[in-house]
Amino acid sequence: MDAKTTTRRTLMTPEDLAAYLGVTLHCVYGWSSRGGGPRVLRVGSRLRYRPDDVEAWLDSVADDDARRAG
Repeated sequence: MDAKTTTRRTLMTPEDLAAYLGVTLHCVYGWSSRGGGPRVLRVGSRLRYRPDDVEAWLDSVADDDARRAG
């Protein structure tokens, strides 16, 4: 059988997200339990993040910061 090719990007783990954002894993888990941070997906019992959701969240946070400073 041929391997299926997908156009989906690889989901980020909490460890990936923490490393990407330069925050602690504790911070990432705190966001998921309080409803902050990027949109989280639950895949079974595992937390995962879509890279596009992470970027959208970063843009929204940057936009909010710019409005407050302006």
